[in-house]
Amino acid sequence: LTVAGPLQRLRAAVHYTAGGLCQEVAADRGTEFSKQAVAAIAEITFRQCGVFFILCRHAKRSTITTEDVKLLARRSSSLLRYITQKSDEITSSHMEQKEKKKKKSGAAKGGRTSGKHEAAVTESEDSNMA
Repeated sequence: LTVAGPLQRLRAAVHYTAGGLCQEVAADRGTEFSKQAVAAIAEITFRQCGVFFILCRHAKRSTITTEDVKLLARRSSSLLRYITQKSDEITSSHMEQKEKKKKKSGAAKGGRTSGKHEAAVTESEDSNMA
């Protein structure tokens, strides 16, 4: 029994995830991916992530943001559109969750906030998103 290092575990995780995604796509499209195709997709993905990490380290960043990913995906317009769409969906979902928490905490405080104040907050947030 050998113990895999962190890099090998990460490579295995990427391979496993790529395999799952290929299965989903195959089920949707009524086709199959060969083991070699899944392995190639996983390896390309793993290597591309390595390029991302190198570029972010060069920029002296410790956190990769969605903007970094968009910058790296700009050469593929379809990939950039997809990433932008997913990013917007996530951002929208987070904004909805924040609104729910605000309303919930306002109700828990006995409804001390007035309707005017809530409308002003919503309007202000909408102008920030434009």
